[in-house]
This record gives sequence, C-alpha cells and structure tokens, in this order.
Amino acid sequence: MSARDITAVGSAPTVGSLRPGFSIAGRRRRTLRFAGVTIALALVVAALWVTTVMVGETWYGPDEVLGVIVGDFVPGASFDVGEVRLPRAIIGLLAGMAFGMAGTTSQTMLRNQLASPDIIGITSGASASAVFAITVLGWSPAGTGVNVLAVTCGLATALVIYLLSGSGRTQGGRLILIGIGVAAMFTSFISYLQLQGNVYKAIDAMRWLSGSLGSADWNQVPVLAGAMAVCGALLLVVGRDLGPLTLGEETATGLGVPVDRTRLALVITMVALSAFATAATGPIAFVSFLAGPMVARLIGQTDRSLLVPATLMGAVIVLGCDLVARNLLPTSLPVGVVTGLMGAPYLIGQLTRINRQGASA
Repeated sequence: MSARDITAVGSAPTVGSLRPGFSIAGRRRRTLRFAGVTIALALVVAALWVTTVMVGETWYGPDEVLGVIVGDFVPGASFDVGEVRLPRAIIGLLAGMAFGMAGTTSQTMLRNQLASPDIIGITSGASASAVFAITVLGWSPAGTGVNVLAVTCGLATALVIYLLSGSGRTQGGRLILIGIGVAAMFTSFISYLQLQGNVYKAIDAMRWLSGSLGSADWNQVPVLAGAMAVCGALLLVVGRDLGPLTLGEETATGLGVPVDRTRLALVITMVALSAFATAATGPIAFVSFLAGPMVARLIGQTDRSLLVPATLMGAVIVLGCDLVARNLLPTSLPVGVVTGLMGAPYLIGQLTRINRQGASA
C-alpha cells in the first residue's frame, strides 16, 4: 500500500471526494427521488380509485358520484355507486395497501424477495380454513364467520412456521423453506376439500380463492379499515428497526435492537394485516410479492424505509388490475386472475436471475 493510499484511508473524506451516490448532493437526489415516487404513487392511487367508482357498465360523472358520496339521491347511481362500486373501491384500496405493506415487511425482514406472505405459506392457512368453512360447514364466503376463521388460522399458521424455523442467523432461510412446504400441504388440503365437497360450494370456494372484489360490501369496510389503521401504524413504528435487521442479527444487536422481540412483533403484525386482507377479498395473487420489488426498482438506492411507497404500490396493483379485469377484457374476471398473470412471469424472472447469480458465484 502506498503512502497515498494510507492517506486516503486515514483521512476524513471531503464532500467533493465522495462518490456521487454517497455525497450530500447524491443524498439530496435520493431524497427527492423517494419523495417524487411516493407522491406520484399517491396521485395514481387517487386517480385509479376515482376511475373505479366512475367507470363500469354505466358511466357516472364526477357530480353524480359526489352527490352519492354526500348522501343525495341520484337515480341509478345511488345503488350502483353507493352499494356496489364504492365498497368495491374502498375494499380494493385497503386490501392492496395491506398486501403491499405486509409483503414488503416480510421481504425486508427476511432479506429475500421471495419471502412474501403468499409464497411462504402464511396466507395458505387462511385460505384452507376459509375453503373448509365454505365447502364443509356451508358458511357464506362473505360472512363474518369465514373472516374470523381465516384470520385466526392465518395467525396460527404463521406462529407454527415461526416456531419451526427456530432461531439464529439461518432462521430466515429455514422460515422460507418451511413456509413453502406448509403452503404445499395446505394446497393439497384445499384440492381435497374441493373434490369431496358439493359442486356449488366448490364453485363458491373457487371464486373466493381466485381473489375477487365482487363480493365486497359495506360490512367488510370497518373491519379491514380498522385492521389497516392498527396494524399499519404498528408496522410503521416497529418497522423503524427493519434497517438494522437487514444487516444481520449480530449487527442489529450491537445497535441496540432487541432482535427476537422485534422480529416476533413484525411477524405477528404483518400476518394479522395479511390475514385480514385475505379474509375480505380472498388471496389476491402476487400483490405482496410484487409491491416491494417494483417500488425498489423505481426508487433505486435509498436508506429510507420502503413501507409507505410499497403500501401505495399495492393499492395501485389491485385497483389497476381490477379495472383491467372488469372493463378491458372480453369477460369480467376476478382481480386475482390478472395479478396472477402479471406476477407469474416476474417470479419466473426472479428465480432465473437468482439461479444465474448462484451459478456465476
């Protein structure tokens, strides 16, 4: 090592000597980009939500929609907008936000883009319990009983996966593998219930499993809104320790983060949020998986938490795909079908990229 190298290592760098990405100017650019992407996503969410309320088999203008919202009677629109489109738009907004926040929390905590709740088996427990209630117990897919059972079994599934994964630096990898195995087990159980159950109940279960906003009603709004408010606020507070957790257990402990307690709190809150959203809409495929990576690609390098923009991206995915499913296809489809068609190629691409990186390592 030359004297110049020793000087460069031993002296404090000046602003001008820093690389552009790590200078004060670079930090300012990253902050502006983060704020710009977040604001743009919020505007897109607002535009999609308004479009969802206005567009359908019958077009209603802004004045008619506003009249319904403030409680005026508008012929035709009072029922179509007030009882069908408004709850559908609100449930789609809240479910998308819940899936996006839960997925990003899971992926960040486990440091793996594949570690979203719908891939590692967490939502499969809620789905299996709901299918059991619909096909065996004869409960209505939109009933409160199905929602309560789905949330309870989703939390129980997450607890089992968490306990089986143990602790230590390899816990994240074990949790993902165990979750994939649990998901496969529940998928087989769901198939068995559909084959053995009444054909009409099986159709109801299939419709619920596809992930649909078609059965949204006002009774679901307070429950999902309350879950989003409570669990979302908790994730934003506890999620401040997500950054240190991504550096590893030893580093996070050295920084004063109670690793086990923080991770358990994140898992419980994230699973509860995902389970409430799943109970309301069914398992809308790949929203949890897509929201975080898409936001990370838009924002680029940053030291800020991606929870808020990923939450908005989840809403963009659900509302946008629902508009496509209802209005731009030859026949109306559940939103989960469109998100599945969008997410499956992305998942294959991620697996291919990971495989290439492993082969070249």
